[in-house]
This record gives sequence, structure tokens and C-alpha cells, in this order.
Amino acid sequence: MTGAAQTPDPTSPPDSPAPRGGVLCRALAVGRLLGGRTWHAAREEACRAGRALRAVARGPGRERDLVVQSLKAAGAALLAWVVAKIWLGDPMALMAPWVALVMVQATVFSSLLRAGQQCTAIFAGTLLASAAQALTGDTLTALALSLPVLMLLANWSHFGDQGVYGATTAVFTLATGSVSAASVGHRLGQTVLGAVIGLAVNAFVLPPIHLRDVRENLAAVAREAGDLLCAVVGGLRDGDWDEGTAAEWSRGSARLERRLETLHSARRWSRESLRLTAGPLRALRRLPAPVPPETEDDRWSRVTGHVRALTRTLAVAADENRAPAAPEPGVLRTYAGLLELVAGACHAEGARLRGERPADPGAYPDGGRAEEDRRALHRRLQDGLREQAGRAAAPVTVLGSLLLQAESLWAETVPGAASGAPVPGTAPRTPAE
Repeated sequence: MTGAAQTPDPTSPPDSPAPRGGVLCRALAVGRLLGGRTWHAAREEACRAGRALRAVARGPGRERDLVVQSLKAAGAALLAWVVAKIWLGDPMALMAPWVALVMVQATVFSSLLRAGQQCTAIFAGTLLASAAQALTGDTLTALALSLPVLMLLANWSHFGDQGVYGATTAVFTLATGSVSAASVGHRLGQTVLGAVIGLAVNAFVLPPIHLRDVRENLAAVAREAGDLLCAVVGGLRDGDWDEGTAAEWSRGSARLERRLETLHSARRWSRESLRLTAGPLRALRRLPAPVPPETEDDRWSRVTGHVRALTRTLAVAADENRAPAAPEPGVLRTYAGLLELVAGACHAEGARLRGERPADPGAYPDGGRAEEDRRALHRRLQDGLREQAGRAAAPVTVLGSLLLQAESLWAETVPGAASGAPVPGTAPRTPAE
């Protein structure tokens, strides 16, 4: 009968495993997925490597500096090996190239600091391990006594990131099997030799100067600020922006803040790279061109803060669950015109910092045309504020905040605007304006 209940087959278990073919298909699908991701990651890494190689061939820059420092480190290690093993015939020649390799740091000052930290750590590891071996006569017991103390010392802030070399040196010292006054002296002497060679190579062979990084990062902050404002201009002008678009603008401002942090790091590296090297380079007339002053960092830090506040205001206005409402599309299109002028000023400042000329010199704020357009747009937005004030308060709040941020951005990005001085090429502002 068709309506009778089906009796399960007693010969087959109730929870039989899936067919072998199904498991194999799933495994192949997972393999293809992982393989695709691996291939994509490898291709992206290859593209980055290709861009880095092109940058090295194109001219001076961070990539070429990294190549130079890597070759210097390798050369210092080879020189230390030649001196220690071939010229001096020292049986502990391993220590000299090992230390010299690490001594070639990003700046001469950091090399000197690392030399002191690493030599102290290696001395501590060698002496403590040798003393433990002499007292106990057993390698395992000596390791048990010395390693805990050395690892605690490795976490001491005065050692920086070099403290772990104390523990590794203790292991190497005890692993050789023979601990004597002669071997300890050889090891310490080779440590000093490697440190001296590494320091000398880093200080006298193309000493690293990181002034270029400051200019490049300043120009990048200006360019990326202009790019982000251009994206906001496109959305406001087309009127197709929403909560998701505003969230993307907020993420862009967060990336801009991370770029600003990179600028601050580059500034610290530039200051450190001139310590101990500025005098000799100045005497040899090889000091690089000066970088923009630190007031430029402060200026673009304020620009980044205004961009962040602007995108946050737009994100709040796009959120339907929040009280403030966005202004009318016509007013936003006018505001987009004002932001476009600010974005052009950011791009022009980025070109100036890179030593380039803007693509359209007439649009640069010093040319006067942009300043006249800004005043006209400002008057139109003020009229829009007065019109909307009689209808609703929420859009006025948003527009007032946006206008304040745009005016602040203009004052920071245009030379002379913050002090109220007339921009070159423009007529002085009259009280009526």
C-alpha cells in the first residue's frame, strides 16, 4: 500500500557515513578554494615585489634605501668574517659576522645603541653560562641555572630588543662543550670586533639619512586628503550617497589618520638619522636638502582632523536613526563645489611638497581664481543657511558644521588664508564681503 510506513532496513546503520564521492568532492572544493586564495596572495605579493623593483630602478626612494642597507649589512658580515677567520684565524669567528650583521640599523645612532645593548647582552650570556659551567661541571645544570636569569634580563627595558641574545649566546657557549678563559676571551673579543665593523660600515658607507621620507609622507597626506575630498564631492554632486557611502568616507579618513601616524614616525626617524651624522656630513658638504619644518606636520594634522570631522558629520546625517538630517540636494551640490576647491588646494600642496608643478597652475590657490570662486560659493551657502533656517533646524545644524569644516580646511591648505592675508593675485576683501 502506498500509505504504509516504510520499515528501515535492519542491515544498514541509522547514521551511515556520507558516500565517499561526496566527501572527496567537498575536499576538492576546499582545496580549490584554498588554492585560489594562495594563488591570489602569491600574485599580490609578486606584484608588490615588481613595484618595489621598479621603484629601485626608477630613482632614489625608500625601496632603494632598503636595498642599500641590506647590501651594507651583508658586506659588513663578510668583512667581519674575513678579518676574524682569515686574517686573525680566530676559532670563534662566528661571533664577529653575526654581530656585524645586526649592527647595520636604519640610523647610525640606532646602530650605536644596538651595539651597546647587544654587546652587554652577549657579555652577560657568555660570562653567566661560563660561570655556571665552571661551578657545576654539567651542561644541563648550567643551562638550567643560567637561562632563567638571562630570559628575565632579556625583558629588561634597557636591553630593548637585544636582550634575547644573552640567552642564545649562553646556549652557544655551553653547546661547544669546552668553556675556558681562552674561549670566553675569544668570544667577547669577536663580539667587539663585529660591533666595530658593523658600526663603521653603517657610519662611513652611505650613512642612512631619512629626510626624504618626511617629504614623501607629507606629500602623501596632502594627496590622499585631496583624493578623499574628491570622493565626497562626487557623492554629494550626484546625490547618490547613503549610509554605506558615508561609512566608506569615514574609513577613508581613518586611513588618512594612519598615514599621518606614518608621517610622525618618519619625522622621528629623520631626527634620529641626523644624530651623530649631521656634523660630518655638513663638513663634507653632503648634507641633504632640508625637509619641511615640523609646523607642516601640525598643519596637516589639523587638516586630517577637519576631514575626519567632516566625514563624521556626513555619516551622522546619512543615518536614518539619528536626528540631524542632510541639507537639500541643491545646497549639497553647492557645498560640493566648495569641497572641490579645497581638494584642488590639497593636490596642489602635495605637488609643491614633491617639488612638482600642478597640472593646472591657474587653479592653484595662489593664482587667484580659486579664491574668488570660494567667496562666491561661501556667499551662496550662507544664503542657503538663511533659507533653511526658516523651515527646519536639523539641516541647518548639519550644513553649518559642514561649512565650518570646509572653511577651516581652506584656511589650512591655502598659504596665507589662515592669517587673513590676501592671497597673491586676488583683490583684497572688502568689508561688504
